Amino acid sequence: MRPRRHQDEGEHDNTDRWLLTYADLITLLLGLFVMLYAMSKIDAEKYSQVVAAFGGMFGSPDATSAKLKVIDVAKLLPELYSERARIEAEIRKGLQLGSKSLPISITQDERGVTVSLQEQMLFSSGSADLKVTSLAILDQLAEVLNKMPNDVRVEGHTDNVPITSSVFPSNWHLSVGRALNVGYYLIEKHGMKAEKVSVVGYSEYRPLLPNTSNENRARNRRVDIVIVAESSLKDNGGATPEQQFINGSMKEK
Repeated sequence: MRPRRHQDEGEHDNTDRWLLTYADLITLLLGLFVMLYAMSKIDAEKYSQVVAAFGGMFGSPDATSAKLKVIDVAKLLPELYSERARIEAEIRKGLQLGSKSLPISITQDERGVTVSLQEQMLFSSGSADLKVTSLAILDQLAEVLNKMPNDVRVEGHTDNVPITSSVFPSNWHLSVGRALNVGYYLIEKHGMKAEKVSVVGYSEYRPLLPNTSNENRARNRRVDIVIVAESSLKDNGGATPEQQFINGSMKEK
């Protein structure tokens, strides 16, 4: 009788294995709802692609949906990343960066997309006056920016070499003057709305690279044009502190 009792206990243990399947199902459902929340504001076309891809992964008879890889699905999910990618693609196309070699770099971060224009393109050393040769690039960039609803921040940067002149007593003055001239050109020449444009000068205090060589210092002397992601703006209550600089100046005038 004892072996039979052990057999009954084994059979009883096997009947509890449904709990493992149930736990796996709950975990999958949790992951699904998290992904649905992330997709809550994604556009209809990309949403359809995601649905089709999941259909392929879970055995849908639709052969085309199975061609999408899991990594492609992951790229479609976050709204913020898709917005940044769209902005960057439009800027690269507008500036024709694929066919030109220019001292311009484009990066993405939590704020949005940043277009970095090095000093050699925009200004002479120690000056905030825009070079005539730089206007064509700014014109192309403005044409793209005017088609976007996003706010734009123009940020001036210098290296750590002190400057003292009758026009610019410090690198602070130079960085603000350069950013202001770029921002004002976009507003006056291309009709960008002043309430969309903000200007800030960071002087030497936000370098891309350590100021340990002439090459690094040249990279740090730049004007960054930040296209603020709309989702990032919402997280910050719809405004950035630096917007007060140029917006206040325009209203006073």
